[in-house]
Amino acid sequence: MTTTNTVQVNQPASQADGRPPGQSSAQGGHDGPATSLRTSKNAGRRPLRKSLQRDWQLYALAIVPLIFLAIFRYAPMLGNVIAFRRFRPGGNIFGDEWVGLRYVSMFINDPTFWHVFSNTVILGALTLVVCFPLPILLALLLNEVRKKAFKRLVQSISYLPHFLSIVIIVGMVMQLLSVQGTANQIITAFGGDAIPFLQRAEWFRAIYVGSEVWQTVGWGTILYLAALTTVDSSLYEAAEIDGANRWSQIWHVTLPGIRPTMMTLLILNIGTFLNVGFEKVLLLYNPLTYSTADVISTYLYRVGLVSNNLSYAAAIGLFQALIGLVMVLSANFISRRVVGASLW
Repeated sequence: MTTTNTVQVNQPASQADGRPPGQSSAQGGHDGPATSLRTSKNAGRRPLRKSLQRDWQLYALAIVPLIFLAIFRYAPMLGNVIAFRRFRPGGNIFGDEWVGLRYVSMFINDPTFWHVFSNTVILGALTLVVCFPLPILLALLLNEVRKKAFKRLVQSISYLPHFLSIVIIVGMVMQLLSVQGTANQIITAFGGDAIPFLQRAEWFRAIYVGSEVWQTVGWGTILYLAALTTVDSSLYEAAEIDGANRWSQIWHVTLPGIRPTMMTLLILNIGTFLNVGFEKVLLLYNPLTYSTADVISTYLYRVGLVSNNLSYAAAIGLFQALIGLVMVLSANFISRRVVGASLW
């Protein structure tokens, strides 16, 4: 009796489940890995019609945003063709003379373009270097505050400038820094001479970056505060047991925990690196500050809309967009290879 039981246990699997010898489960059975994989793939494919019937409310909600993107984002891309044609206002963008890369060579050989391009790079770099880390720092500081009333007060004060329009922001800057403004009143009260901040080119970049910090830092803090809530609290406990102080916990636990959020926002900021705020620059600058304040967007405004040289402006705009695309792709590739976090 004992021998019989032992033989039954030691039988091959193909005989124990009723299959003839030599026939594997993947060939003759229904539980092979290849069959299971095909079954799971087929089960995961839902026909489009069933998906529309099941989630038609969600698809209906997506119609308006898709129409908006199609009309105001994708359709205008067709206008880039005038960068390669001699276009005149009122004419057909596809019917004028084809000039190829004529306008591209024009702005490449134009010293004015490279001057505004360098201004754009410098202003964009200053904005990125200053405005990117400050929301992280403010979020870390607020995360350490234990009094909720004080924390909410600081958050409200820092968030408020984000909801003000560019015109109001620039108006407040002018009231503060004009010759008769608050800053000069304080300077003259201590016996100094009034400084025309808004008329001096060397002050423009500091004024622009400072206004960007005041307007955007509080809003950027929201994303990092949300990311801080996802950090596992047990990691802090383990670090504390190991003898790590608060600074070491921030450096080795908190910052690695919010690294994906940091890299995502960094890549997005790099994508808009050359798109320095057109409205703010246009309202702040004047002919006396062109040497440091004139950027690609304001140069395009004067060349395209004021001088009606739309083809030349389109060529410069297309060049700017291509540089932005290359920078986003490069930043995403480097982030994926070095840090392990990326947008795609």
